[in-house]
Amino acid sequence: MDPSEPQGPEAGLGPQRSPEPELSAAMRAKIERNRQQAVMLRQARLASRSLAAVEGATSAKISRTIDSGAGFFIEEEECGEEEQRTRKVVHQPAPVIEPDYLLCDDCQKPFMDSYLSNSFDLSVCDKCRDNEEKHKLISRTEAKQHYLLKDCDLDQREPPLRFTLKKNPHNPTWGDMKLYLKLQVPKRCMEVWGSEEALEEAKETREENRETQKQKRFNKKVKGRPPVLAQIPRHLHNELSPHQHLQNDP
Repeated sequence: MDPSEPQGPEAGLGPQRSPEPELSAAMRAKIERNRQQAVMLRQARLASRSLAAVEGATSAKISRTIDSGAGFFIEEEECGEEEQRTRKVVHQPAPVIEPDYLLCDDCQKPFMDSYLSNSFDLSVCDKCRDNEEKHKLISRTEAKQHYLLKDCDLDQREPPLRFTLKKNPHNPTWGDMKLYLKLQVPKRCMEVWGSEEALEEAKETREENRETQKQKRFNKKVKGRPPVLAQIPRHLHNELSPHQHLQNDP
């Protein structure tokens, strides 16, 4: 037995880390775009500083010494344009970096940014976005009821399902609604249940249990009630009883 392995009741209690999810192509492209934008901003700041240094630089004048013939020298400043030389600082222009474009899954055209790529990590441009059918959003309650998902399936299962927040249209004080992309919810449902058959079987079982509980509540409610005749005064029993004809009745 390997001494490094835990023994006794502590064995198996340590949480096992699941492998970190691999970033999608859209997320990697977004990270690269942010990095390139930061580099370009930094280079632009450096270029502006160098330009300010050039504009604020002073000219360096070159003077020459002339022998006066009287035992001393005279320094004469050269005044010509060709003679007056100015040292200039030359800054190398920053390289132009082409950003990484995303490729739309529908039209196959490149694009830089879109609502679906930012909110749901889906490579679809804004022109191809279909809010009514293909890219419809559903509430958290609908996702849980229709696809039999739990909170842990939406929030804790890796990777957590992306969502957006929206004010509750019924009452803004109730808090924001979580909206999920309907296109992505069935995939998470299959990760939980495995197949359509298992999902339908779970729905039938849940419906049967609901009907059973409903019938039990009804029976309990009826059983707790007193009989109908016990609630009616005794002298009214004959009036409520059905009329019976006797043989001597005409």
